[in-house]
Amino acid sequence: MHHQSLGEIFDIWCLHIPVKDRTSFTDLVKLVEQTVRSENCHSPNRPIYLVGESLGACLALAVAVRNPDIDLSLILANPGTSFEKSQLQPLIPLLGIIPVQYQLSLSYMLSSMTGDPLRMAMDKVMKGLTLQQTAEGLLKDVAAMSSYVYVLANILPEDTLLWKLKMLKSASAFANSRLHAVKAQTLLLTSGRDQLLPSEDEGKRLHRALPKCEIRRFNDNGHYLFLEDGVDLVTVIKGASFYRRGKCRDYVFDYIPPTPSEFKNICESNRLFMRATSPVMLSTLEDGKIVKGLAGIPSEGPVLFIGYHMLLGYELVPMVMNILLERNILMRGMAHPMMFMRKKEGNLPELSSFDTYRIMGAVPVSGTNLYKLLSSKAHVLLYPGGLREACHRKGEQYKLIWPEQSEFVRMAARFGAKIVPFGVAGEDDFGEIVFDYDDQMKIPFVKDFIKSLSEEADTVRSGLNSEVNQDIHSPVVLPKFPGRFYYYFGKPIETEGRMSELRDRDNAHELYMQVKLEVEKCLAFLQEKRESDPYRNLLARLAYQSTHGFDSEVPTFEL
Repeated sequence: MHHQSLGEIFDIWCLHIPVKDRTSFTDLVKLVEQTVRSENCHSPNRPIYLVGESLGACLALAVAVRNPDIDLSLILANPGTSFEKSQLQPLIPLLGIIPVQYQLSLSYMLSSMTGDPLRMAMDKVMKGLTLQQTAEGLLKDVAAMSSYVYVLANILPEDTLLWKLKMLKSASAFANSRLHAVKAQTLLLTSGRDQLLPSEDEGKRLHRALPKCEIRRFNDNGHYLFLEDGVDLVTVIKGASFYRRGKCRDYVFDYIPPTPSEFKNICESNRLFMRATSPVMLSTLEDGKIVKGLAGIPSEGPVLFIGYHMLLGYELVPMVMNILLERNILMRGMAHPMMFMRKKEGNLPELSSFDTYRIMGAVPVSGTNLYKLLSSKAHVLLYPGGLREACHRKGEQYKLIWPEQSEFVRMAARFGAKIVPFGVAGEDDFGEIVFDYDDQMKIPFVKDFIKSLSEEADTVRSGLNSEVNQDIHSPVVLPKFPGRFYYYFGKPIETEGRMSELRDRDNAHELYMQVKLEVEKCLAFLQEKRESDPYRNLLARLAYQSTHGFDSEVPTFEL
């Protein structure tokens, strides 16, 4: 199910074990190892990925232990390392005495343990089809499952099943005894409804035991993760930033843009939020005219978007999605390092919480990554206010909290990037901060908790003054009846041909303050104009859409 999409970004080799094959586990390890060493010899600067499910995960771990000098990345789905704790182990002595006539019933029992067959069938047909198509698809899948039981009985005769279980037992023991020697980068995929192995608990154990390990959980899936609809291995790899072409991961040049199906899934998962915010997009043409839509955004890069970071970054999803939908431009956002890596495990949200941001092109904020993006003519999104602005205090909405010195002007000028200042309004129509950073730091145990959070991830501006620095925390926000989001992209500011001029620190600072002033003007414009929007309130928008269709675009104020 994954070969086609994997084949677009990898050269694929597949290990096939025939049903009647009786090769021992150690010989299988040597077989995989031989192929791995051969490929490494031909392409020593390319990483080799070993994707293993169940028994295959044990094979991958064993090969990694025996080849610490080869650049390996492991992707392990529901690893068989938990065999000793599973309900499969008691079957080994049972199979030695079970009568032949019970082979079919045993095979059926095992097939029912591998996941939720009805869910697997419904996944394939419940995709917006008509009732007749849904019924026909379900009947076909039920028939297929019935034949699957018969096939399973044939491909898993008693001696084969016994052999596989014994091999899994030895493979589990082999891998577990050598876990301490695994140095390879690892991505664990665990299922919450695995009825063959205790994969959820095993994932937690391996996550602690393996040194360079990340984990992704699939709470509603069964043992055979790669056979179920809704699981796309390439999307998982991209979301975890687990794809690399060389020795080290490059967040800029190793990035693979989202496919149409990936973007469609992201849009669908944010559909309700998009409807609740009903974003209004305005931009400025070259002649200074303000227009509805995004026609004023430059098509050709490099472009650097500089703007106000709304409370908790609520503005990101509608902005990035609309620019990609309307202009086919992918914004590469500069994001806080906590979304990509951790110095230690703790109480921060799991890295998987930020997978969608990485799929959509986010990179850790740094001068090096900004340089790479601008040199590749990308459209880059940068918030000078960063975390401090997104987690502002009470009464600081729409206040720009930027560093005193210029951070991006000379870099933009080096590549002749157009700087697009923008503002976004609407956070005060969605929530009100009732318990901010200052309040939280007055409570000793909360203060200690915040300090522990900040120690889990790298800081961005450790050398700057406290005004722009910010400990990681989350202000408590009291929700309001939803209003509307408004975006205004100002006239692009040219830096091409100004590199010599902007090398001067004073000139660079002057342009920096000009950009800041333009962002403040954008914010003031939106706050004034939204007062005349008859559809600023959610109820007014719902009333309009009830008569014009719920997918219709809701009007706004006149320009």
